[in-house]
Amino acid sequence: QVQLVESGGGLVQPGGSLRLTCAASGNIFVFRVMAWYRQAPGKERDLVAIAYSDGRTNYTESVKGRFTISRDNVKNTAYLQMNNLQFEDAAVYYCYSEMIKPTGSGTYTYWGQGTQVTVSS
Repeated sequence: QVQLVESGGGLVQPGGSLRLTCAASGNIFVFRVMAWYRQAPGKERDLVAIAYSDGRTNYTESVKGRFTISRDNVKNTAYLQMNNLQFEDAAVYYCYSEMIKPTGSGTYTYWGQGTQVTVSS
């Protein structure tokens, strides 16, 4: 079993910055994907940023140029640097990962418990 634990959320003023961390532990093989999703009240959970094991990254349009996803494959940790935060970025942020099965046939998926990001003046 694998556990994902997020940290780094909090209250920030518009224009401020936060860095989220997602630490994975347990029986880890290889993470094909590590990603961040967010869910605001009354809305669906949406993909924010994704980092593949080959180094590729992708972002939802609204955060391009402001957010940066990175991963440390030695520490099995993913980060989300969020700059110039806006009111619309407020949400619960969830870490998501896909771990390749040791047999090579498919992946396991995991979610963290979420961390709250509040943007308020």
